[in-house]
Amino acid sequence: MALDSLDRSPPPFFRQGLPALSKLVLLGLLSLLLMSADHRLGLSRPIRSAISVALAPMQWLALLPQRAGAALQDYFTGVDEARDAAQQYHTRTIAQAQRLQQAEQLLQENKHLRELLELRNDHTGSAKAVQVLYETADPYSRSIVIDKGALSGIVLGSAVVDVAGVVGQVTRVYPLSSEVTLLTDRDQSIPVLNARTGHRFIAAGDPVTLGGSLELRFVPASADLQDGDLLTTSGIDGVYPAGLQVGRIRQIDRRIDNAFAKVHATPMAQARGRHMLVLPPVSDWPERPVKTEPASRKTKGKSAAAPAKAAASEGGTP
Repeated sequence: MALDSLDRSPPPFFRQGLPALSKLVLLGLLSLLLMSADHRLGLSRPIRSAISVALAPMQWLALLPQRAGAALQDYFTGVDEARDAAQQYHTRTIAQAQRLQQAEQLLQENKHLRELLELRNDHTGSAKAVQVLYETADPYSRSIVIDKGALSGIVLGSAVVDVAGVVGQVTRVYPLSSEVTLLTDRDQSIPVLNARTGHRFIAAGDPVTLGGSLELRFVPASADLQDGDLLTTSGIDGVYPAGLQVGRIRQIDRRIDNAFAKVHATPMAQARGRHMLVLPPVSDWPERPVKTEPASRKTKGKSAAAPAKAAASEGGTP
């Protein structure tokens, strides 16, 4: 038999190869084995590092337009913000300079008028710096507790202020602490003066409206009040020195069927502040005049007593 006649083709098993299902199972097991080995031994870390290093220039080039656009946008935005801020600061500086000039002029005029009219100067005494310890736990009152009391010279009825204006009044004094009732408490009231018109009012605490405000009582509906008017202490009660800022008018409700308007103001002082000043009551407040009986009543009494005496003398003569 010739050698060329022999069938040298591979057997059918090798000619067909592995079935598709066997390949899938084998490759799946190999994938799980590689993943487990990579998770435990970190075999792919060098490969990943090499790939990331190789792709870094392409990533940088791909992100370059985005970075350039963001930088350009930030530049123009920063320029606009800087220009607006400079304009605001310039306007604010001019306004503050104008207010300072007006304040100095008003101080000079006030001093001159006091000298001419021989008005007494307000002496508030020595103010005491205090710190707020905590707010009282009473839900029906608005009050705070400060860290100084009778041993530090705190007097009952003293006014408490901060950098913005009046905070409240000392209503309870203990040896080492004191309780201050805020202006927004419903039982608190303070005489105020409209700085624009000079009209006087009584402001009472309203803890509900506007989240804690002051209500001006018995204000005529025709009163000259505007939103934003500044209210200061009038100084007519002998407790609060005159000229302290109290609040600004924020709500005016005038009704046709009511002769009085409902006016609410927001306090200037921040009751949540930590540092405050306690001002003692005005010491040189004049005493109230003694009530005397009018002379007309005395004259009438004497004139009525004279005829009675005459009638009695006439009736007694025989």
